[in-house]
Amino acid sequence: MFEGLLQPQHLLLILAVAVIFFGPKKLPELGQGLGKGIRSFRESMKAATEEPEKTEPAPTVTAEHK
Repeated sequence: MFEGLLQPQHLLLILAVAVIFFGPKKLPELGQGLGKGIRSFRESMKAATEEPEKTEPAPTVTAEHK
């Protein structure tokens, strides 16, 4: 279904549409924002998979605390 989806011709067409739609001055800003978002997502996924046991359990309520 997705075979050959991102061929060079498709990428050039997407880039051309992006330049027409956003303009050449706005594209670097969009690329930086996308890169920062992807980097942040990767860091949070890495942190979630490395340290799942570091979360503190909820405190238990005992009969002594009335």
